[in-house]
Amino acid sequence: MKESTRREFLRTSSWAGLGLLTAGCAPKVSDFAQKPGRRVVVIGGGWGGATAAKYVRLADPSIEVVLLEPNREFVSCPFSNLVLSEQRTIESLTFNYDRLRAQGVKVLHETATMIEPDTRRVRVGTAALPYDRLIVSPGVEFQWDQVDGLAAAQDRVLHAWKAGPQTVELARQLQAMPDGGVFVLTIPPAAYRCPPGPYERTCQVAWYLKNRKPKSKLIVLDANPNLVSKAALFRAAWAAYPNIEYRGSNKVVKVDPGAREVTTELGDKVKYDVLNLIPPQRAGTIAVTADLVGADKRWCEVSHLTYESVKHKNIHVIGDSTIGLPVPKSGNIANAMGKICAVAVTSLLNDKPAPSIAPGNTCYSWVSDREAIAVVNSYKIEGGKVVQIEQKLTPGQSEAWAQNAVGWANSIWADMLG
Repeated sequence: MKESTRREFLRTSSWAGLGLLTAGCAPKVSDFAQKPGRRVVVIGGGWGGATAAKYVRLADPSIEVVLLEPNREFVSCPFSNLVLSEQRTIESLTFNYDRLRAQGVKVLHETATMIEPDTRRVRVGTAALPYDRLIVSPGVEFQWDQVDGLAAAQDRVLHAWKAGPQTVELARQLQAMPDGGVFVLTIPPAAYRCPPGPYERTCQVAWYLKNRKPKSKLIVLDANPNLVSKAALFRAAWAAYPNIEYRGSNKVVKVDPGAREVTTELGDKVKYDVLNLIPPQRAGTIAVTADLVGADKRWCEVSHLTYESVKHKNIHVIGDSTIGLPVPKSGNIANAMGKICAVAVTSLLNDKPAPSIAPGNTCYSWVSDREAIAVVNSYKIEGGKVVQIEQKLTPGQSEAWAQNAVGWANSIWADMLG
């Protein structure tokens, strides 16, 4: 790869100068039944998949890139907690894929139903899509059966852990809750998507209740013994919210929507007016059905250098579905994995060794309507493995960090989809 191309590849893109693709005839899966040249198929158009699709094209425009994403719009999970406190709208977090198409990515709004590693094909219904390399970025799926009663109550018990309609509905329920009501938030055992996310959500709900419904209470039932991310910073922020009742080692094992009650493994029964139950999680369904997950049946083990599956050659897994690297399941990490995987895939398709590139992570959390905290993780490659060099936390919360968070979000959304 030329140095100028590498600089373009690794730099953060801006929206400026990117035109919208004129609407025309939408491509169909059947249009790609034949593979005249080299092709990379990407499953999942989120933080990792959209980034990987874009950067494969940037690294080598001669490679055809087909992205399979059933949703016509991308909705950002980072910043979605601010919808609950009415600081953001869901529309401000929603983006289409037009600019990705303008980069030459063939975006198909279809669901991958099966992966055939031996024949290097992805099934979409009855159609087959051949590939040279496959990048799988399926996000997470919920383990409904881990909480008694949850599978039958999916339409009534909100997780809002995939930003979109449930986020809006949870905000509506919070707004409609009577002053003096009880909001219950449950946190699953680690590992789960976005480790600090539930604690940021705690801050946003508590801030809203303090200012709009001061007689109300927020009960947090955490399956983990303590906060799993930014613990000291969050606890300092919670000092401003006496309406928070945090209970560690309180895994929820049963939900009864009729009685408006959850039960913990300690046998405690907790009543609620509004419930936000975040279920335990595993890799996305396509990763499970394709036998990409490990012995735990939850997460995918991959090479630290190329993100190639340890179980199936020519298939790379990125984002929240992976395990084994000392990195959090964050949007920033998925974005970094997408870039690194794109470099690796294009190198391998050009019969070159994949370079050793370590990811990086920055994660902001909003603790009020205008203040945020942050953590920065630095990594290196040592002995073929990703190793953490250091972790830095902000000394406290501030409006300056919140402003940095907005800049980070705008930059990374453009980097993914522009």
